[in-house]
Amino acid sequence: MPMAAAKAARRAGRALAGGRRRRAAVLLLALAYAAAMLVLVLGWCAGLDLGLGMGGAGGVVTGALRRRAPAPPGSVYRSHLVFERLLPDMRVSASRPHPLMASHDKKSGKRWTPCIRKRLTQSDLPPSNGFLIIEANGGLKQQRISICDAVAVASLLNATLVTPAFHLNSVWRDSSKFGDIFDEDHFIKLLRKYIRVVKELPEDVFVHFDHNISNIPNMRTKAFSTESYYLQKVLPELLELGAVRIAPFSNRLAHSVPPNIQVLRCFANYEALRFSKPIRTLGENMVDRMIKKSSLTDGKYVSVHLRFEEDMVAFSCCVYDGGWKENIAMENARERSWRGKFHRPGRVINPEANRRNGKCPLTPLEVGMMLRGMGFDNTTSLYVASGKIYNSEKYMDPLRQLFPLLQTKDTLASSEELAQFKGHSSRLAALDYTVCLQSEAFVATQGSNFPHFLMGHRRYLYAGNAKTIKPDKRKLVPLFDNPNIRWDRFKRHMQNIHRHSESKGFGVRKPNGSIYTLPMPDCMCQQAEP
Repeated sequence: MPMAAAKAARRAGRALAGGRRRRAAVLLLALAYAAAMLVLVLGWCAGLDLGLGMGGAGGVVTGALRRRAPAPPGSVYRSHLVFERLLPDMRVSASRPHPLMASHDKKSGKRWTPCIRKRLTQSDLPPSNGFLIIEANGGLKQQRISICDAVAVASLLNATLVTPAFHLNSVWRDSSKFGDIFDEDHFIKLLRKYIRVVKELPEDVFVHFDHNISNIPNMRTKAFSTESYYLQKVLPELLELGAVRIAPFSNRLAHSVPPNIQVLRCFANYEALRFSKPIRTLGENMVDRMIKKSSLTDGKYVSVHLRFEEDMVAFSCCVYDGGWKENIAMENARERSWRGKFHRPGRVINPEANRRNGKCPLTPLEVGMMLRGMGFDNTTSLYVASGKIYNSEKYMDPLRQLFPLLQTKDTLASSEELAQFKGHSSRLAALDYTVCLQSEAFVATQGSNFPHFLMGHRRYLYAGNAKTIKPDKRKLVPLFDNPNIRWDRFKRHMQNIHRHSESKGFGVRKPNGSIYTLPMPDCMCQQAEP
């Protein structure tokens, strides 16, 4: 028995030792695999060929890294490196004649002039078919489009329009009412010959719906619905119930409607809609101050609509040079405003492709380099229209270096003057709109309602054309992605982009186009040059 017990003990010892060796081997293999994967990932992220010079697994890693093609030009944000290289040249560069002093491009033969009132048909209004209630969603320009479209729909339906309510959402966060932003009495007065407008539902109608707007049936209308849809679907409900509601109402009317309805849209936008008196008063004062500060260019200034707020940068899913802090900040911003939208199954986010395709918002630094390359020197007065710029201390400083005469609403107006507008993004945007409208040149840096609407209004004021810079960002990004580019080459490309952009400033609306961007020929008529 003692001998048997000893043999059993020896067998157990050998088994235990073998188990320990196997566990150690597995652990070593796991560590080796993890190390290899770490090297692979780090090498891929940095885009480096590590040159390990090893056979076996090491050789496989090196081969994989060597096969990875470099990102195509324009894929990576390197504008800050280009800025550092070109800054000495940009500081001494000047262009004569100054681009602001050049005359507007004119088309030979005829010019466009407003002619809305000549086209409006006026007759006694028939009895109203009921009340139209709409809810305008979005920012200032979406609200404005909704109001003008609501006027057109009210005319189509022969309905009485209740001055629109504005939707409060998580992005715009503005509780302003119609009368806070627009002159409500002026709006009602100018439209009274064409449609009926009231500030609120009459008491008897309100009682019918138990004093609750939500009890009024909501006609969930598709975007860009046609005239026939409103006449066939909405009108019967209006006649039966006496009131209908459409919420949301942004872009709920087709671009092409009958001429008499289209011209009413124009009248609502360019004549009936004007900002409330507090906004008009401060806005006009800001324009006067901007002109006085532009004495070096004969009172002319450039306005820039800069879309580089946190929500815009987050929504674009583009990557800049802020590293992991920027990534965390943008992810948090996306979750705050669009919970889960960017993590839905099947959604692919490709920041490099976004940048190559011109979908990334231009940084203030990039806007500054572009304008200096186009010939705007440090004597140029620049007005920047924007919300709160993301990481403004970092990104605005280079723009101020290039344009020391830069102004914003916070520098043109005192804190006391702005106090009544703080916390109301649409009212602040109305101040920006007023100053940009009167500028000699306007720069659009990102496609959105604000610049498109403003470009249309400027065309209406400036005989169908205006100095507008709307660069093709797909042509810009390869230049900003080249830290070795020389100033003469950079400047040549920017001036070509400028010429191409200005040549597109003139245009006539096509059937699927918007009158808010191209008011010709619906809102304007051609006249022979004197």
